[in-house]
Amino acid sequence: MRLNRYTSKSRIIDLVSNDFKGALVELLDVCRFPEGMFNRDELLQELLDRETTMTTFLGQGIALPHLRIPMKRPYLFAIGRCPDGLDFEGHEEYRNLRIIFLLFASEKEQSYLNVLASLARTFQERSIVERLTRSNSIEELREAVAAVFGGAGELQRSKENKFNRLILREAQKVAKGAKASSLLVFADTFAGGVDLGAEFGDFKTLLVSQKVPDTAQQKNINALIPVRSFSNNRLSQLRSAVLIGLSRGVIRYNDRLCCVGGLPQSNQFDTIVVVDVEREFQSVFTRQTDMLPADVKPEVLERVLAIATELSVEGREGRPVGCLFVLGDTAALRAYTKQLVLNPFMGYDAEERNILNPFMDETVKEFSSLDGAFVIQGDGVLESAGTLIHAPAYNQQLPSGLGSRHAAATAISIASDCISIVVSASSGQVTLFRRGQMLPLIEKGVGREI
Repeated sequence: MRLNRYTSKSRIIDLVSNDFKGALVELLDVCRFPEGMFNRDELLQELLDRETTMTTFLGQGIALPHLRIPMKRPYLFAIGRCPDGLDFEGHEEYRNLRIIFLLFASEKEQSYLNVLASLARTFQERSIVERLTRSNSIEELREAVAAVFGGAGELQRSKENKFNRLILREAQKVAKGAKASSLLVFADTFAGGVDLGAEFGDFKTLLVSQKVPDTAQQKNINALIPVRSFSNNRLSQLRSAVLIGLSRGVIRYNDRLCCVGGLPQSNQFDTIVVVDVEREFQSVFTRQTDMLPADVKPEVLERVLAIATELSVEGREGRPVGCLFVLGDTAALRAYTKQLVLNPFMGYDAEERNILNPFMDETVKEFSSLDGAFVIQGDGVLESAGTLIHAPAYNQQLPSGLGSRHAAATAISIASDCISIVVSASSGQVTLFRRGQMLPLIEKGVGREI
């Protein structure tokens, strides 16, 4: 997101207050809303109420308080620097705050949650956060904001060594020989991004990355496939990326892909793979329209896959975690579900419990230890957690070692037009189920180094 379009130097300030409430007051003051347009006290109270209900502290010294208001412009940012941290209701983590990004969004802006998610991903990048939080003056912070969010940030390019160039040249030959329709490049092979030069100029080139680079500056990139968490297993990386590409319509069901990648952050390409999408996914999807239930948005599937993958790789508090997510028409799913415990999401506004909201990540991970499933509407609203699935049993033969959680995922995916995703507690395997068919996304035994 080009943040500099929605802020100005006058709204990037050094904060005088030593508490969170005072800091918000200062940031509201520099927003300079037209007289009588808003009641400042009401805006302040809404921000504080949200902070009390669900912290907007993202870690690494960054907080992102946010609010939707009736205004003409899509977004407005005010940024405050607090090098000594802030007090807020005795919470120790706020003492580690260094920068507050206050975001106001128009009530009509439909991409609001996606913007929040994009910013949250950006603030996970240690190099970006360090550039912002280590600013010694307000002028340095303003320059850092302009560089990071204005498209002028430094970008480390892939190392120019003979082996990498050899791999790229050979990949081009393989793609031509295999009559591939597209090239899929795993940019996170390189710590600071990848420069393809003119190697793949004749092909539709898709960039897979956990980061959010400015694709306009990547001359030879046709589309970006964003991912948030990967196993080091090459097939797992590939399946996850292709699945997201299919759901977004960037990849077609009849495509043949030439894929180039390597271990994340290794700065070395080491793998070329040719994939027939139809053959790889035919056990689950028989055509492009089978990809998603009609009411499930692609970005919701992406978000659930990201959380499931992180639970698989990281576990929870050092322990393996098993859980089940069901995405679909929740009204239709109610015939096959029953609460095992009090629903922790009942009573909250839809936007507050939407899985696209980046501040829901920790909440979902915390409730992942509950028995039962997460039931999620197609637009991302979390309907329930701790939910029993009691869909009719079918004569589906599951591989040895898969238990009741996988059986429930299979059954509900047959009984209703939905997608179910399982994280195995014993192996960390992440498996997607669609119409009773299973697609492993992280292979058994991968990613359990906790």
